[in-house]
Amino acid sequence: MSTKDEALEAVKVILEYIEDSSDREGLQKTPERVIKSFEEIYAGYGMDAEEVLSSTFNGEGYDGIVLLRDIEFHSTCEHHLQPFKGRAHVAYIPTDRIVGISKLARIVELHARRLQNQERITKGVADDLETHLKPLGAAVIIEAAHGCMQCRGVSKQNAVMTTSAMRGVFFDINEARTELMQLIQSRPLSS
Repeated sequence: MSTKDEALEAVKVILEYIEDSSDREGLQKTPERVIKSFEEIYAGYGMDAEEVLSSTFNGEGYDGIVLLRDIEFHSTCEHHLQPFKGRAHVAYIPTDRIVGISKLARIVELHARRLQNQERITKGVADDLETHLKPLGAAVIIEAAHGCMQCRGVSKQNAVMTTSAMRGVFFDINEARTELMQLIQSRPLSS
């Protein structure tokens, strides 16, 4: 792992690759700003799924779908270091314990705030739900627009990639999957 000084120097070298000099007033503090932003953008490396999902509550017999939909996220494509953003829909059917809803958003953040591909985020969130909550079923659906598709290459501004991971009853039982999809497609709450 590089030291902070090496990282600052690396950003300066990249700036000089893009623009002949990094001495211009607007660029002088850019290496520091970039490294500080990296600490936030890639904070997922410092998060632990077990810690995020360990605080559970008695489900009091609830055996229906728990769904948190439209979880907005931002991530960085590991192939081109371009941003991608979208929304995740995370669901599970508890056995006897439930988790606070903010934890479902946090587990998405844990995976999104790393160098990633969308498929790995989807699988990782589903894996963590299965491992730490032991639900009857877990489902993750992610829809995202990718900067590497929008600003380079094929330059398709409106393309949206969708990935899904269905586990347990969401994979095995069509009715559970259908109910989940109906819940995801229901109208948003009005303010």
